[in-house]
Amino acid sequence: MTKLTPDCLNPTSPQIFFIVFAWGNQIGHIEMGIYLSTPKTEKFSEDGENSGVRYGLSSMQGWRATMEDAHAACTDLDASTSFFGVYDGHGGKVVAKFCAKYLHQQVLKNEAYTTGDIGTSVQKAFFRMDEMMRGQRGWRELAVLGDKINKFTGMIEGLIWSPRSGDGNDQVDEWAFEEGPHSDFSGPTSGCTACVAIIRNNQLVVANAGDSRCVLSRKGQAYNLSRDHKPDLEAERERILKAGGFIHAGRVNGSLNLSRAIGDMEFKQNKFLPAEKQIVTANPDINTVELCDDDDFLVLACDGIWDCLSSQQLVDFVREQLNNESKLSAVCERVLDRCLAPSTAGGEGCDNMTMILVQFKKPDLSSTSDGGAEEKSSSSNSTETESKPTDTESSSEV
Repeated sequence: MTKLTPDCLNPTSPQIFFIVFAWGNQIGHIEMGIYLSTPKTEKFSEDGENSGVRYGLSSMQGWRATMEDAHAACTDLDASTSFFGVYDGHGGKVVAKFCAKYLHQQVLKNEAYTTGDIGTSVQKAFFRMDEMMRGQRGWRELAVLGDKINKFTGMIEGLIWSPRSGDGNDQVDEWAFEEGPHSDFSGPTSGCTACVAIIRNNQLVVANAGDSRCVLSRKGQAYNLSRDHKPDLEAERERILKAGGFIHAGRVNGSLNLSRAIGDMEFKQNKFLPAEKQIVTANPDINTVELCDDDDFLVLACDGIWDCLSSQQLVDFVREQLNNESKLSAVCERVLDRCLAPSTAGGEGCDNMTMILVQFKKPDLSSTSDGGAEEKSSSSNSTETESKPTDTESSSEV
């Protein structure tokens, strides 16, 4: 049987149609937890820098049958701002790839960003991802990002539709409503975590939804700048139950082992509740930190890393590697190799792995008067309170 892929679409054609036979009206979950007989250890690695930071990153498929992680690294989001993000997909890779392509663009486009309110702009960008993946336009974008149509298990029988070729990429994309056979598409049932760090001068803003994690090394001490969102956390459990969901075996509705994520639209169907109060929400926790001379580096990584190493263990390992390796992507590669399991017997070390290592250029950072870091933490409703990390907060969830 011939497998039709989005690559068959000719972008120069006004409209293209062909029939797809499948079930339902959702882009759904593919089977998870399938391992290869031998791991794929080839890595995608990259390095870059600007006047304030240098970074390296690496990602590896490992034992998993598919690669569902994605990432974004943009040293020049604007003249004074850098953006880094990791996205860990579940049930498929398309939502992670969608976020890697569009989330940082939406941060930049948000009105709050122009006023200097990075926290609000990134929060709205998380919610915007869910909005953009709905309807005909969302369906089309997700189809293009998927390598093969048969990776989608929930398309209705109908048409794959392409807009007219006059819609060039050089035009401002306002994501206008599109008419088409999937205008009522409610969004993907697959999803992804999102953990992003935005650096502007001495200000670091971290936004997280899910169980990917951001860790700051300060004088060799690990400080978690994000919290893993699991259903058994009291605040998460309360929201899930109030929205009509349940928790079974540590999973939301017996299915998802995360309580916050982008996508996963099947958990966001209560029309009487706002987006931040759904069973699963894309609402990120926001942390704002003032960087100082004591700050060594920042790590963003998916849970394939954190399943194997604690925050402090990773910081210690990275510091050790930096003694004899200046290429940051090479340090990331060593972390991936360190975490890769020799077999699938134990489970840990068998996931996809992605890590971004960001090192601060010291001359461009000014220390605070007391040598500490002033941190602003915001809860789900983006209200901010000030606090300073203490030794007891090291390597703990904030």
